[in-house]
Amino acid sequence: MDLKLNNKVALVLAASKGLGKAIATALAAEGAKVIIGSRDEKELNQTAAEIKALTGNEVIAIPVDVSKGNEIAEFVKKAAAAYGRIDILVNNAGGPPFDKFENFDDEQWQKAFDLNLLSVARLSKLVLPYMQQSGSGRIINIISGSVKAVLGNSVLSTSMRMGVVGMAKLMADEFGPYNITVNNVAPGLILTDRIKHTLPKDIDSETAIKDKAKSIPLGRIGKPEELAALVTFLASEQAAYISGTTIQVDGGANRSIF
Repeated sequence: MDLKLNNKVALVLAASKGLGKAIATALAAEGAKVIIGSRDEKELNQTAAEIKALTGNEVIAIPVDVSKGNEIAEFVKKAAAAYGRIDILVNNAGGPPFDKFENFDDEQWQKAFDLNLLSVARLSKLVLPYMQQSGSGRIINIISGSVKAVLGNSVLSTSMRMGVVGMAKLMADEFGPYNITVNNVAPGLILTDRIKHTLPKDIDSETAIKDKAKSIPLGRIGKPEELAALVTFLASEQAAYISGTTIQVDGGANRSIF
């Protein structure tokens, strides 16, 4: 299937590793002109070189901390100047810490807000004029399966991601007349560094991974490439009639009907 992404300009955040890197790689493999952002400039440049070597397509790396409004504005300005347009935005950011509600203070709530909710609003607003100008666009938010089923000690993440779900629904309404779709992708257990860091230290990692997969109908933890495949489809012309929705990638783990 030709996804018709050749020469589309895609911005992918938190792309130096994990899900963001897998998404950037998949988009570049389909011919998109990919611009990646994250805080670690050295790691970001290395990732850009790796994706170029793998796909044969140029990848531009622009350092950015998405929790800071001035850096977001500069990132979008530089990205737009690179190719003169922006067609796809993949909002992505690392998750806030896990703990009980009673243990979080105002500063931690503010950090989670800036990183996981306000960043989506800021980036989406800044790319909107470019998408309006070209007459189409795709905004895809990477959130969490916790918006569908409660995940213990995830109060910061769940609160902010639920905010993104509501915002995306309203953005889909507002942006629809411009032929811009807005969707959320909600990962379940995907084998990234973030998941690896949560594994118990008293047993070997292979056993810990198997234990985590016991409640998943497919019997395994997902691969970043499997989530990236969905994001790439949502960015395509074939997905032009999908908007305002939240799609899970969790191997069937969520038991909710709705």
